[in-house]
Amino acid sequence: MALDPVVAAFLAELETAGMPALNEQTIEQARAGMDLLAPLGGEGAEVGSIEERHIAGVRSIVYTPHGVGPFPVLVFMHGGGWVIGGPQHYHGVSRDLAAGAGCIVVSVDYRLAPEHKAPAALDDCRAVTGWVLDHAAELGGDPERVAVGGDSAGGNLSALMAQTFGSRLVFQLLVYPVTELSMTSLSVTENADGYFLTRDAMDWFVGHYIDGSGIDLNDPSVAPLHASDAVVGSVAPALVITAQYDPLRDEGEAYGERMRLLGVDVTMRRFPGQVHGFYGFREAMPAAAIAIDQSAAMLQAAFA
Repeated sequence: MALDPVVAAFLAELETAGMPALNEQTIEQARAGMDLLAPLGGEGAEVGSIEERHIAGVRSIVYTPHGVGPFPVLVFMHGGGWVIGGPQHYHGVSRDLAAGAGCIVVSVDYRLAPEHKAPAALDDCRAVTGWVLDHAAELGGDPERVAVGGDSAGGNLSALMAQTFGSRLVFQLLVYPVTELSMTSLSVTENADGYFLTRDAMDWFVGHYIDGSGIDLNDPSVAPLHASDAVVGSVAPALVITAQYDPLRDEGEAYGERMRLLGVDVTMRRFPGQVHGFYGFREAMPAAAIAIDQSAAMLQAAFA
């Protein structure tokens, strides 16, 4: 399928704005640029409450739906290449998932690179997920019904949390996840430039996250696709969402297929005509609503 006309118009507007390529920006410029895009996520659905908490020492935003608990819980990890972004950029998504799935969403404000190299983000997400599994009742949640989810770098962190906690989780939502950091898949070449996320931008993100950390790009502690069969085969059921014109498309689908071959219940959906980032742009891209609604429906089914 050709590029969605709505997406093409969005990309044309970005080009007209004359922003320098991400890999040519400073960290501060890149983070400010994500602030400018945040309104495209919309306000999201109404929820019962939104509260800032420090969970296991990590700042998090807790979205609780209307109704009477205990509620299931989704630990959500935002995208942004481990370098930019935060829960504030995913308010709409978090509210929509909380309302649509009838679950508490704990959006993790994990530490960012390059100030905090890998494995700082992993450590923060592991601490919050482990705390939720042990203490969900303190949030009005049900510790027997906990899922993880996120997009892009957050999808990477979610996949790694699913590998860490195995059968203690009931579901994982992986939206165009980074599953290997060496950028060797065919889609990286096919979609290297011109589709919002570029190959150069991914190299910029990975460099800030990994360089100087002492961690190899193929280390399974940061690259879930490289984990052992025993680890991958022990993860919770998954929804893997990818986009046709995304450099990360093939690695997300390769990870989904590997889980499936190892006996994990996996639903994979590629969104035709879409680019990386579309999931968070509900106000600009109609496909986002479809993807978020499917995510909420599958979470609700997993929590049942």
